[in-house]
Amino acid sequence: MGSIFILCLIIALSVALASPSIKGRIGEAKLSFLLNRLPSEEYHVLDDLLIPSKNGTTQIDHVVVSPYGIFVIETKNYKGWIFGDEKSKYWTQVIYKRKEKFYNPIHQNFGHIKALESALEGLYEGTYYSIVSFSSKATLKEVTVTYPDVEVINSFQVLQTIKAYNQPVLSNAKIKGILFKLQRLNQADKGSKQEHINQIKTARQKEQANVSGNTCPKCGNQLVQRTGKYGAFLGCSNYPNCRFVSKKAT
Repeated sequence: MGSIFILCLIIALSVALASPSIKGRIGEAKLSFLLNRLPSEEYHVLDDLLIPSKNGTTQIDHVVVSPYGIFVIETKNYKGWIFGDEKSKYWTQVIYKRKEKFYNPIHQNFGHIKALESALEGLYEGTYYSIVSFSSKATLKEVTVTYPDVEVINSFQVLQTIKAYNQPVLSNAKIKGILFKLQRLNQADKGSKQEHINQIKTARQKEQANVSGNTCPKCGNQLVQRTGKYGAFLGCSNYPNCRFVSKKAT
């Protein structure tokens, strides 16, 4: 019986660790450990920040507030080859012959930055440095980024990337005000997190329902099948006025 129990436990753990949400949490924890190696007198790390946004709330993996500006970090605990560019709605992960698409993390982090800009209006008017951090097991095979102040890198490059900025733009008093505001806005309790998850699920279900009906969820026009660099996808017939695409093609 004991060996059967252990086997069942191992299987359960394997299934849990394969979950995207669990893998994401592991990646965030690893990067948090790295970020806390930054000198604490200069760099202030806020993990798992949940703040109001125009669509309800937005969850930010890591925010680093320093005399040299504010760094906003999106963590992707993915492995394999990563393909994508700053304008595409979806990027592609390739592991052997298997391809998976995921939402453009630059766009995702841009949404986080807009929420921070709104939250810190009047307190900070400087640059927000956007960092998308992939695990050390990911190879950024074809990732094109030309936007200023945006970095797509592996996790082991994050500290040196942050430290590369060394021109002070914030006083200690300003930093204290920013930290106080963000900590006051943070809604990282269990109930708020669940509400945030429900908002995401509802939005995705609504989008999927529209896509299943061959209707663009962004503008209401018909979706048509197209073929791109990474295979077939559904795109809005109102392109280029509407650039909605779905990774699922019929």
